[in-house]
Amino acid sequence: MSSYHDPSNPNHDHLEHALRHHIGGQRQRIFGDLAQLCAIPSLALNDDHAKDMARSARMIRDLMVERGLATEIITTSDGSPAVVGKRAAKNNAPTVLLYCHHDVVDISTPEEWQSDPFILTERDGRWYGRGSADCKGNVLMHLAAIRAVDATGGCDAGIILVCEGSEERGGQGLKDLVDDRPELFDADLICIADTASGQAGLPTLTTSLRGGGQLTVTVNTLEAPVHSGQFGGAAPDAVAALVRVLATLHDDDGQVAVNGLGQHRHWEGSPYPAEDDAARDAAGLLDGVDMLGAGDDEMADLVWARPAVTITGFSSTPVEEAINAVPATASAQLNLRVPPGVDTADAAEKVAEHLRAHISWGAHIDVDITSANPSFAADTSGPLFGLLSDCISQAYEQDTEMIGTGGSIPLTVKLAEKFPNAEFGLYGVAESASAIHSSNESVDPEEIERLAFAEALLLTRLHFR
Repeated sequence: MSSYHDPSNPNHDHLEHALRHHIGGQRQRIFGDLAQLCAIPSLALNDDHAKDMARSARMIRDLMVERGLATEIITTSDGSPAVVGKRAAKNNAPTVLLYCHHDVVDISTPEEWQSDPFILTERDGRWYGRGSADCKGNVLMHLAAIRAVDATGGCDAGIILVCEGSEERGGQGLKDLVDDRPELFDADLICIADTASGQAGLPTLTTSLRGGGQLTVTVNTLEAPVHSGQFGGAAPDAVAALVRVLATLHDDDGQVAVNGLGQHRHWEGSPYPAEDDAARDAAGLLDGVDMLGAGDDEMADLVWARPAVTITGFSSTPVEEAINAVPATASAQLNLRVPPGVDTADAAEKVAEHLRAHISWGAHIDVDITSANPSFAADTSGPLFGLLSDCISQAYEQDTEMIGTGGSIPLTVKLAEKFPNAEFGLYGVAESASAIHSSNESVDPEEIERLAFAEALLLTRLHFR
């Protein structure tokens, strides 16, 4: 059974102090390494940056080799480079897998950045740069933990450090690698460092991930556009037909109106870590715009325990190219989120059936379900999860809260299916102020240090007795 080292051991407090001191002394090293890593534009969805992805992988490989990990760069099925480093367990101790990713999203609005997104910049105690929080800060957090453990006597626990290069494009490459080479990922505890807490200084473990699906909806009404002066008012407008049917997906409170998706559930874990005003600010709501939900709905209910359908794309004639014609076709992209306990594929089909049943004017509608990733719920009763929670609590000096997240991490589900006896812990250096995937992404360096200390404690306390 995995457990703590005996806390009555006189060396126990000394080791904790040494680990915390060593990690605190690494800040300049962490900043320097993170600055080098963020300077590499390892853009996941831009084929022009394939060489940058390779550069990023090589730098991470070198950092792993420095720590004595047996390391390889693996080109996965989608062409992205994954970096895997391993150190075998000793004395029958458990093995911990530490996950992160080194690919980042593109810069869509460079004019909104206050500093160069690829030059790590310190401002008001935070480090700004693309990938600083999502997820290169987690790469350096893992390495800082291992460095501290090695400097203070080492550990018996086995270590697998996995740094993915395809997370932002859906992670298919690494998921295929799990199937092709499962021995690379076989661990007793799998720590996924790619989630976020509600605020800096708040210790959290994510125990619930919504499933995610993508649907493309296309509506056709005419063989070709026709003059709106001749046929407007008689010929059905494909854009209007699509808008009408999309509007049926939500009720007046903005909640999903498709039956059977779990839309009446309530979150049973820790409350959402931000007050209503803070949640509004984090979401960037404009003055006068209402948050969705009925009067008694909590934020945690809406984003962790219930489904969501978001219209993420819409195609018709661009405004600048509009002419006086009745549109013949229109299409939309939908993103579906469903809570644990709801089958994502079945939910996506229910959305498709709803759209087909509610289309107006006999318009032709095609709904293509392009992906459906399952949800995830962690088992919080295991000894390794309990130990991880205790280590995070000690690092933050307050109890760890169990939260959900509205997003999905398909790799987590894949690993849970492949290794049903493994325990899982989900956390990360990002928090509400990090603005991941947005302008002025940043990380609080104290979050890197706290979680590095928690992981160092975890690695030194794992043993069998």
